Amino acid sequence: MAGLSAPIPFATSKRSSVGLEWEIALVDRDSRDLRQVAGPVLDRVRGPEGQEHPGIRQELLLNTVELVSAPHATVREAGDDLVRYRDLVAEIVDPLRVDLMCAGTHPFAQWTNQRVTDKERYAKLIDRTQWWGRQMLIYGVHMHVGIEERDKVLPIVRALLAYVPHLEALSASSPFWGGQATGYASNRALMFQQLPTAGLPCQFDRWSELEKYVGDMLHTGVIDDFTEIRWDIRPSPRFGTVEVRVCDGLPSLSEVLALGAFVQCLVEDFSTQLDSGQTLPYLPTWFAQENKWRAARYGMEAIVILNEAGDEALVTDSLVNLLERLTPIAERLGCLTELEQLPVLVQAGASYQRQRAVADASGGDLVAVVDSLVEEMKQGRPL
Repeated sequence: MAGLSAPIPFATSKRSSVGLEWEIALVDRDSRDLRQVAGPVLDRVRGPEGQEHPGIRQELLLNTVELVSAPHATVREAGDDLVRYRDLVAEIVDPLRVDLMCAGTHPFAQWTNQRVTDKERYAKLIDRTQWWGRQMLIYGVHMHVGIEERDKVLPIVRALLAYVPHLEALSASSPFWGGQATGYASNRALMFQQLPTAGLPCQFDRWSELEKYVGDMLHTGVIDDFTEIRWDIRPSPRFGTVEVRVCDGLPSLSEVLALGAFVQCLVEDFSTQLDSGQTLPYLPTWFAQENKWRAARYGMEAIVILNEAGDEALVTDSLVNLLERLTPIAERLGCLTELEQLPVLVQAGASYQRQRAVADASGGDLVAVVDSLVEEMKQGRPL
């Protein structure tokens, strides 16, 4: 019957452990367009009995592979996994004259030319979502942070909503779509939320409310399993984590680690506040929605709403105060070096700013933009 709850057990995980997922685009070395060569890559890395590689995974489109770290105590250790997997994929595709890059969107590739991975879950997604699903030519970075007590999960998810615009602005890397300048820092952020169950999360006070929601979604056929809830921030019961899916694809390892450290520190900060009996900050849904749009549109120049009272600040000014608060936590977690890269990133400019600068300097040549993204992937830092 309708309205039955779906029991959702929450796995045990080490507090504030971190795992990183990095979606990588495969681009032709000559044309700089996307290449549909994920199949050969995945075939090469399969185990002796055909099992999937633990850290190199298939994605919706054949122009993409996803690099997935194991859970670790520090973002640096998780990054070491990503480096090994990135280098292995680069070695495999080099004879094919294919390079690696990452951004929220490819600057000029056409979604109509992309091929979907031959897997039932992807075929079902495309069949249901049609035009919007076929247009999901987008890339992101996902961060998992371990939560040791289930009762902490929903308050932390809700508290993280206030920091969606900071994460979105810092990671924004999709100013171009299909060869056109969109005027947005993150076109990906607004495209992805068109899918069913995507976008900002529902806000629940109790785990039983989440179970009721999932039960309703399963009963009405909206989802077949929990992973089809594609919220920007969501519980990940299978891993015992909070999963932050806000970020656009990040071109370089240093950016992945900096944003990963930021998320890890925020979660640990909130967990510590809960331990001391504090009530975590709350941002009304209407403010959270406005913040997401502002960050997608204006990026690092966004003025964000900070709290329930409606106080506002430039996102970069707010970040200064945040980093001061999080520095002792980063020292404790062993990620201060990575967190300290955030001011460096602000100075260098987020990827959307760097891409626009390359396009302007080259007279609008988006091949030059792809060249710059490929080089940042190789160098491991913003250029």
